[in-house]
Amino acid sequence: MTTILVTGGTGTLGRLVAERLRADGHEVRVLSRHAQPYAVDLRKGGPGLDAAMAGVDTVVHCASSPGGGDEEAATRLIAAAREAGVRHLVYISIVGVDRVPLGYYRSKLAVERLVEESGIGWTVLRATQFHDLIAQLFGMLSKSPVMLVPAGVRDQPVEVAEVADRLAGLAVTAPAGRVEDMGGPEVRSLDSLARAYLKATGRRRPVVSVPLWGKAYRGFRSGGHLAPGLAVGKGTFEEYLRGRLAGRREA
Repeated sequence: MTTILVTGGTGTLGRLVAERLRADGHEVRVLSRHAQPYAVDLRKGGPGLDAAMAGVDTVVHCASSPGGGDEEAATRLIAAAREAGVRHLVYISIVGVDRVPLGYYRSKLAVERLVEESGIGWTVLRATQFHDLIAQLFGMLSKSPVMLVPAGVRDQPVEVAEVADRLAGLAVTAPAGRVEDMGGPEVRSLDSLARAYLKATGRRRPVVSVPLWGKAYRGFRSGGHLAPGLAVGKGTFEEYLRGRLAGRREA
């Protein structure tokens, strides 16, 4: 069995990847800003990064921040991985980073290029948005008496556990380069997803589609973030919501 380092290993995706790899008998190290014994802020680096990387065969890079710093973090991570003789670097990206001119997407695309040019065997998987992110968005939007959603935008949310399974599988195979994108099972309008969220949570709000502006909005309207031909995910948004609410009741 191999020694695998999972960055962002306490996050929504990284935690599940680490669990699956451990269940398969691999030695897994979790790196995040606060997880001991490998508490490292990748944007700053430090001796803890070298300690975390020592003896590692594969790195699964899940750590990411929409607030910025991903490119700097990846540069430090790759340098430490090269120094430690890591053989495989696996990176999770987002469908559409090369088609939707959003700042965060540009950063993810830049990290993809750093990974590809790292000199380390690499694998990059792009996935559509997780159910969790869509639910968080609707949770914020539904705080207002009227729920406003961007007009003409569709989404293809995917179950994070399924992405974790795919990523864990890629981590224990040979470097594969850019693999096929992974999309959720359904391409849905945002207003349809919003109504499903309201119904599941028992909230009553009128849903109003509002046209926006800008290149990023046009990119989303054109479906640049979708992968309809690769709708390999199984879990639907409604199934996710039922499981989430059932979990809350049990807790």
